[in-house]
Amino acid sequence: MREQLQRRLEELKKEFNAGRTRVAELEQQQTTLHQTLFRISGAIQVLEEELKTGNTQDVGPSSSPPRVDLNQCNGTRT
Repeated sequence: MREQLQRRLEELKKEFNAGRTRVAELEQQQTTLHQTLFRISGAIQVLEEELKTGNTQDVGPSSSPPRVDLNQCNGTRT
């Protein structure tokens, strides 16, 4: 009988430790998710404020970024 109790005690301790480990993992995930949501919220706020103030410049589909000569960037010439 004592051996059974000892085995059960060990099983419960293992389950308890596994549970604590899982809680720590979930808490870390929660922290990460809160940080992500905070950043997204900030981005939303900035975009909403930009749209309200009308300070944005419309960029049409024909607009293209300036061309960069890659040869000048790495020091070689053609």
